Amino acid sequence: MKYLASNLRFLRKQKGITQNDLADQLDVQRTMISAYEDGRSEPKLLTLGKLSDVFEVGMEELLNHDIENQGRKAIQKRGINILTIACDQDDKENITLVGQKASAGYLNGYADTEYMESLPQFQIPTLSKQSTYRAFELAGDSMLPLASGTIVIGAYVDQLKDIKSGKTYVLVTDSEGVVYKRVFNYLSDNGKLFLVSDNEQYKPYEVKGEEVVEVWEAKAFISTDFPNPGDKKKPLTMEDLGEMISDIRADLRTLKG
Repeated sequence: MKYLASNLRFLRKQKGITQNDLADQLDVQRTMISAYEDGRSEPKLLTLGKLSDVFEVGMEELLNHDIENQGRKAIQKRGINILTIACDQDDKENITLVGQKASAGYLNGYADTEYMESLPQFQIPTLSKQSTYRAFELAGDSMLPLASGTIVIGAYVDQLKDIKSGKTYVLVTDSEGVVYKRVFNYLSDNGKLFLVSDNEQYKPYEVKGEEVVEVWEAKAFISTDFPNPGDKKKPLTMEDLGEMISDIRADLRTLKG
């Protein structure tokens, strides 16, 4: 229980509840919550289970992961750290393709071995062998110039703290399903990620860290839609990203107000 005390204090404050509120939810005295957070007492197993449910965090993460300084883990919230990987007959990892039609069922089936094996699989020899990859077919035009039908290949990201602001990711979330967005990491500030479409017609929005099930950092894409020379789009510069971050911070201040 190395990080239990600090995690409880951090998660309670992040959730915006008092020690009295938490005590009521656990059906214990407020003094017990204070003792847990000061490290003077340790909750029983039943109470630990209730704490895990209240803060929507796996018990292993609650006890042994420094959430405040290292961020939430991008794992299944029910405490099951499972990443289903398909391999070929030589035990080499395949890339599983989640098509547009399959994406709706992926949120419920990503940890189901039979479901994952039913999806198409392939390999790209030029990708680094240091990562695990998954491919997702885009739907819609929110991330132009990548058109609907483009396949984005992402490398698995184990922890939310490793999300780099301004980079593009495929996120699997409880609230939004499977989405491909440019992500800005404000977990240390308010426990949320800010998701931005490259198509300015779509408004940015926030996702709570605890809603994120999987994160895949975009590494490559496959498309049958060849760009026309006249349709060249100016690539994002550091100045562009700086302006986007400033706008996003202004939006966040407005939301808080």
